[in-house]
Amino acid sequence: MNHHEPRLTAAAIDGLLLDTSPYLSCDDCFDQIDTYVERLLADPEHRDLPMQVHLRACGACAEEAEALLELLTSGE
Repeated sequence: MNHHEPRLTAAAIDGLLLDTSPYLSCDDCFDQIDTYVERLLADPEHRDLPMQVHLRACGACAEEAEALLELLTSGE
């Protein structure tokens, strides 16, 4: 047994066990992310449950949303 094998962290396990209902694919998220971020900037109370669930569970899409948010707010 190799003791240098990577192990799942508690955070990684939690991420794998997250409830992803209602389901939104990464492709669908990517198609909607511009509109979602713009609406969120216009109304901080804006809620889009499928998008929020997906962004909590998908680090890549969450990073994309954060980068877009930063880009849109950097000129203010």
